[in-house]
Amino acid sequence: MTDSTPVDGQPVPAPRPPATPAEPAEPLDAPEAPPARLWDRMRDDPQYAPEHLALEAVRRLGPEAARWAERARAEQPGISAEALADQAVRRFVNRARLSGAVSGAAGLPGAVIDVGVLAWTQARMVLHIAAAYGVEPQHTDRATDLLVLQKVHKVAETARLALGVAAGRERAGALFGGGSQPALGRVMLKLGVRLAQMAGVRAAKRMFAKVVPGAAIILGTWANSSATKDLANRSRALYAQHRPGVVPPPRHP
Repeated sequence: MTDSTPVDGQPVPAPRPPATPAEPAEPLDAPEAPPARLWDRMRDDPQYAPEHLALEAVRRLGPEAARWAERARAEQPGISAEALADQAVRRFVNRARLSGAVSGAAGLPGAVIDVGVLAWTQARMVLHIAAAYGVEPQHTDRATDLLVLQKVHKVAETARLALGVAAGRERAGALFGGGSQPALGRVMLKLGVRLAQMAGVRAAKRMFAKVVPGAAIILGTWANSSATKDLANRSRALYAQHRPGVVPPPRHP
């Protein structure tokens, strides 16, 4: 670059380079899709898709949630667990509202991706809420919590058994690849139903939102937000009771 030519004894400012859009560092409300390897496992084993998602969420997102809570407490000394949980809920409810627009695909593949993104976003929220209350988000018990909170299983014991089965069935595959089309269609339908169950939305609603023009924005936003808020309330009730130093109420026979 050459020096600027002075005018009237004053240096001319060097020309600025043309403006380029800032690289979008991940916005707080930008939904994120599950990793490709997780899709592989869920496609190969759709019956245990929620269990695979819960296991991967704790492995991948648990440490992230712990770092977030530690950083937030350092930046906001004295912040209460409730206030920190409020921040997590607002952040991930916003993501959930947008999650239906991530794939841009129509029909069954788009519906499956959308509910997978929503279930992943919700798992992330639950782990952040746990961290807000000082409950270790990367502990293996959080996978059990996810399945019970998201109503995949009614009790922790059956959730643990299912997680054990899923952990033993992890294997590779390619999302939407391999197999005949009829078989693949059945697999994707089963996967979509299981993920919709985990995310708390009806598969029929998600399909309707994908097929009817304009419905995705209205119905998808409402359904995702409502299901995620309900999950947030259940998660807060659980972790507020189990945070360190809190003695749970006595259980009566």
